[in-house]
Amino acid sequence: MLDPYRDLAAYFDDFVVDEDRWRARTRGYHGAVERIYRAMVPPGHRVLEIGCGRGDLLAALEPSYGVGVDISPKMIEAARARHPGVEFELASGESLHRNETFDFVVLSDVVPYVNDLQALFTAVAAHCTPRTRIIVNTYSNAWRPVLSLLAALGLRARRPIRNWVAPRDLANLFELAGLEVVGQRSEILLPLDVPLVSQVVNGLLVRVPGLRQLALTSWLVGRPAPRRREELGVSVIVPCRNESGHIDDIARRIPQMGRATEIVFVEGGSTDATRERIEQEIAARPDRDMRLVVQTGKGKANAVREGFAVAKHEILMILDGDLTVAPEDLPRFYDAVASGRGEVVNGTRLVYGMEPGAMRFLNMLGNKFFAWLMSVVLGQYVKDTLCGTKVLHRDDYARLEARRHEFREEDPYGDFDLLLGASLLGLKIVNVPVRYGARRYGDTNIQRFSGGALLFRLALAGLRRLWIDPVAEAPRKPSDRP
Repeated sequence: MLDPYRDLAAYFDDFVVDEDRWRARTRGYHGAVERIYRAMVPPGHRVLEIGCGRGDLLAALEPSYGVGVDISPKMIEAARARHPGVEFELASGESLHRNETFDFVVLSDVVPYVNDLQALFTAVAAHCTPRTRIIVNTYSNAWRPVLSLLAALGLRARRPIRNWVAPRDLANLFELAGLEVVGQRSEILLPLDVPLVSQVVNGLLVRVPGLRQLALTSWLVGRPAPRRREELGVSVIVPCRNESGHIDDIARRIPQMGRATEIVFVEGGSTDATRERIEQEIAARPDRDMRLVVQTGKGKANAVREGFAVAKHEILMILDGDLTVAPEDLPRFYDAVASGRGEVVNGTRLVYGMEPGAMRFLNMLGNKFFAWLMSVVLGQYVKDTLCGTKVLHRDDYARLEARRHEFREEDPYGDFDLLLGASLLGLKIVNVPVRYGARRYGDTNIQRFSGGALLFRLALAGLRRLWIDPVAEAPRKPSDRP
């Protein structure tokens, strides 16, 4: 056993005898931690937990392959007895050298006890693929006196805590190890199991500015720092209904990107000559890889899904057929995804000035409101949730689409589906500013007031799934794989 951990290992060797008694007293806290992890880590994945104790959290995540690591021989012995389907290893996180990688690395309440945090996260990085997500939760410094008082009163076990690490310190340690933070959260205002009350307080009130700073735990979700991938192919999906006046400009102005670029027009329900104009452009431009998909369903979201289903390249782009976002901006989106800087790249129309008539005043207010609301829901900053131009990798879309049902609300536009799915999967969202122009042909297909009410319901559904009641709203699907 390493000298820095000799006393700590002895403490947890002794503690294992009384753990059930203390767990019963703090079941509200441990239950909340487990629910949050289960919301972020779907079953059927490769999961590594450092500081696993008796392995209860790791087993609750239902991994296809799970490895738990701990410094306490007695904890490892108990874990092997309790969870024979999971592998456990006696080691510190810093000394871990397994010749394998994992989909998720979990570090729950372990940061306070680590001897060398930089070495720990360097070891974590060595067990990651580019798509691995690292999830860390630790105690907030604001609760330090409260936890000490609870221990003095015998309401909480005395812990030999060594480190009180702020989220900024953890983010810096991530950077030193070649990792980066994707999302940061504050969780658990009420570490008690009170039916309904705990759900409201820990799922909703903890999001409120001011109360958020009083949360017991800080959570960081990270990933390996991005490295530019090889040149990738691009599929640009263009949903178009009554857009015949824009088709020639779309075909002419979408630039070639990456290894190859295809344009997939998805048309359905037009009352003008949109379909005929698409067919004419395809015939007139044999040098361009273009095709027409006749939509079988209804709505933009359905059009995008049908277009994505036939797309043949790695990067999927959405460009609205009204050309209010210039096709010439698309290479900026390609670069953000191909470089790895973003995993869901979201256009934002709210940075630059707009052409007169591009967006009505009430629409502007609605867009700003939903940007604020969804930033709260997502736990990541999103400047403009309703910009139709969004880009992501095909593999990430497949994972996102497999879990779309978990929000239990149908999004006819598709914008919230992509953003909520990104938060659910821990994907990094980045915002690319675009200039928003006025429509040159036709009228918008969006109903302002009924659409706004629907989007509000979708945001609340996302809030409920991601934060308030994540396990109850998320059917556990062992077949769900990355």
